[in-house]
Amino acid sequence: MAATPHALAPAASPGAEITAEEARAMLRACLALFDRWGLSAGEARRLLGEPSPRTYQRWRSGEVASVPHDTVFRLGTLLGIHKALRFMFASPAQGYAWVRRPNAAFGGRSALDRMLQGAPTDLAAVRAYLDAERAGW
Repeated sequence: MAATPHALAPAASPGAEITAEEARAMLRACLALFDRWGLSAGEARRLLGEPSPRTYQRWRSGEVASVPHDTVFRLGTLLGIHKALRFMFASPAQGYAWVRRPNAAFGGRSALDRMLQGAPTDLAAVRAYLDAERAGW
């Protein structure tokens, strides 16, 4: 299968395109991350941009024909969130737990609650918060 370029992921350098193979790898990484975050299938689908339940099940079983551009953007943002949490916490488990903890920055709700509002900008807001927190180091 030829590698077709996708939209830029948020952390990509200018001019860099995400190939179909890279998008599939990003999807696999995020699905594993969702397991660490303890997400339900519905929550995971929401973060991925609401793929159909059948598509989501195929992705979970490793059958990934293609990944929509919107989902590629979301995957890049989610992986950026994961990376920021890994830098911020000494233990991976602390970072995984942080996602569900209430946070004043999100009106007393968790980062997951903010992300589950569903828009790409909700994911980006969590990533921007984490990037800003790390910038002070």
